[in-house]
Amino acid sequence: MPGNSGTGAVTRSTLRQQIADALRDEVLAGRLQPGQECTVKEIAEQYGVSATPVREALVDLSAQGLLEADQHRGFRVREYSLDDLRAMIEARGLVTDGMFRLVAEGPKAFRRPDDPHIRTVLAGVRRRGEEAQRAAAAGDLTVLIGYDLRFWRELAALFGNPYLSDFLHRLRVQSWVCAVQHLRRRADLRGELWSGHTGLVDALAAGDAAAARAIVAAYNADSLALVERLAAGA
Repeated sequence: MPGNSGTGAVTRSTLRQQIADALRDEVLAGRLQPGQECTVKEIAEQYGVSATPVREALVDLSAQGLLEADQHRGFRVREYSLDDLRAMIEARGLVTDGMFRLVAEGPKAFRRPDDPHIRTVLAGVRRRGEEAQRAAAAGDLTVLIGYDLRFWRELAALFGNPYLSDFLHRLRVQSWVCAVQHLRRRADLRGELWSGHTGLVDALAAGDAAAARAIVAAYNADSLALVERLAAGA
């Protein structure tokens, strides 16, 4: 019956997204290493589901740049180089510069940050930032990544362009995937990870695009320098 067919489609779509999210988290947690292979059969057995939503989830992750498809061996976690990370960070900077230019053009371009609703949303973003900062101070990389991704996704959504928000989110996921293989080599990351989230929110709430750019530029430079040191064995 049509009703049952629709319910089945929704359920499969939801399962597909859940599997994709779970596998992405496995990569970000370092439990799936760069170059590691995974097959539809293995993942389906691991999660106790049919092959179809697993295959669709793996294809989705390949499209997002987290996996690479191999016609004969299934999929493997994509291996990124330091040059890839440098390019990602450069791209992130170009996107955020464009966002912050809207702030400099005036309140209307930034979806009226003086509006009570926008202030409420900004407060929520700031809370995500506070959680991210606590995780960074504790050196808890897994918790930091989760809150950091939510922080940037919600912050980008304030600018009213879903394509920009999705593109920045994809870049941030990919750059984390690239960085974690190096960051997890250090047992104690306390004091090493960026914790400027609330300062960035405050700068944007005040309409200070120059300060926001400076915060992000310093963040990008420091993050890249840390990964480069770790990659060099320092």
